[in-house]
Amino acid sequence: MICEVCQTENATVHLTQIISGKMQKIDLCEKCAKEKGVADPAGFSLADMLLGLGAADEIKANGTEELVCPQCGFTQPDFKKTGRLGCPQCYVTFEEGLGVILKDMHKGTSHKGKIPSRAARALVYQNKLKTLHNELQSAVQSENYEQAAALRDQISQLEMQLKS
Repeated sequence: MICEVCQTENATVHLTQIISGKMQKIDLCEKCAKEKGVADPAGFSLADMLLGLGAADEIKANGTEELVCPQCGFTQPDFKKTGRLGCPQCYVTFEEGLGVILKDMHKGTSHKGKIPSRAARALVYQNKLKTLHNELQSAVQSENYEQAAALRDQISQLEMQLKS
């Protein structure tokens, strides 16, 4: 395999990146990898490589470069070097800059893991009930009583289904 940058040397460093479901691979020789900062841990930004060049700078653009986590002392340059945060409090401390990065990195910012099928059905009903309750409150506040009555009936019907 030949280096994609210089097109002359054999590639020994292979990077894979997945963005929006599309996988991109780049193969570099040792010399080009060093020039790009991939082989130097101090100059290598895992966040940049994972998220696209300049993505770790998104945190800087949001003004969190000076921030230090009060719990573990982690800083933005620490995140840039390792691609990881130090503790749960870091997510709160660096929240503003991380939101954009996490949305780009994943398909959203809420975890949607696997759950048992019975629990999934109950969760669907509960989420739908919550949505209907919110719509009911909006209908009552806007004095749309016909819609509120229809929503009330839907809520009653879903609650019966949930019990059975």
